[in-house]
Amino acid sequence: MFYRDDRLALFIDGSNLYSAARALGFDIDYKKLLTEFASRGKLVRAFYYTAVMENEEYSPIRPLVDWLDYNGYSLITKPAKEYTDSAGRRKIKGNMDIELAVDAMEIAPYIDHLVIFSGDGDFRSLVEALQRKGKRVSVVSTIRSQPPMIADELRRQVDNFIEMNDLSEVIGRAQRPRAEGELDGEHDLVD
Repeated sequence: MFYRDDRLALFIDGSNLYSAARALGFDIDYKKLLTEFASRGKLVRAFYYTAVMENEEYSPIRPLVDWLDYNGYSLITKPAKEYTDSAGRRKIKGNMDIELAVDAMEIAPYIDHLVIFSGDGDFRSLVEALQRKGKRVSVVSTIRSQPPMIADELRRQVDNFIEMNDLSEVIGRAQRPRAEGELDGEHDLVD
């Protein structure tokens, strides 16, 4: 589904990608991810979307955000919002769907194929709009987790569904054991 002359753009929903990879038992090697998709066409831009906690002295996602910013990704961040759920647990909300959709529509005239790393069904309308503009759209997510991480309506709409587990050998890195309670990047963010 990829053509060598295609101008590609990647749109990575950071918390969604992290959750899917974690459910499949591997960590993403973001350098390998860029290399893999650059080999599939002419990679024009790789956007990475995430919310960050600005009022904390140390954020577990900060090292990743800094690395991505210096290594070929266009980083789009906004302040995360903290709240307490009905069970009294501290939660962090950082939905980046609108930012991703606006960027996709703005860059669409310059791109042949858009690859969205998310299974969020809210992106179905975006995919449909991009297809009306003559663009091919692929989604990277998984049906192999319990529950599946991709919404059925999104999977039906896209031109190409890429099972993330099938990419684990080319974009994954060995998972190191984590100390109990250790935070790692996106895992505390919820949409």
